[in-house]
Amino acid sequence: MANNDVLLTVPVGVSGRHIHLSPEHVEQLFGEGHQLTPIKELSQPGQFAADECVTLVGPKGSIERVRVLGPARGATQVEISITDGFRLGIHAPVRLSGDIKGTPGIQIVGPKGSITIDEGVIVAARHIHMTPADAESTGLKDGDVVKVRVGGSRALIFDQVVIRVRDDFALDFHIDTDEANAAGLRTGDVAEILR
Repeated sequence: MANNDVLLTVPVGVSGRHIHLSPEHVEQLFGEGHQLTPIKELSQPGQFAADECVTLVGPKGSIERVRVLGPARGATQVEISITDGFRLGIHAPVRLSGDIKGTPGIQIVGPKGSITIDEGVIVAARHIHMTPADAESTGLKDGDVVKVRVGGSRALIFDQVVIRVRDDFALDFHIDTDEANAAGLRTGDVAEILR
């Protein structure tokens, strides 16, 4: 494809398995009054990887040291890859973050307690975060679906990539580890949004 087929180049952000916890669940897993401890800022402003980790326990297996991301959210949500789902015995649907109605639940174990959520396990849909200025410059809007091309020895085109637009977002193409491995991608690589 010619370069004039490219709307915008965007950095790649590979997202490993992680969990977002409600304030109530932070306390149940880590102790009364506990606050998440930031150890690394993430690509999205105000978001951070926390020092805290949990164990996910599914019907067939468990995964230890699953990183908690902060700050705490209104509802607990677990984001895994399809490969993780096989290990846990959970068939999580592909969803946008926050869309957890009707999704599987899981047991979550922390150092001070454990909880079982009835829903909240998803495989995150591939998406691009962008600011309103980025959206305006490309003619895209929140909820649009685009194709994204990546190069390299395992070059491919990702279809069904959802555009997410908000003032507090930074430009980033989010994929999970299964998708990144299939394309030989790492965080910081560059992708192209196609017209």
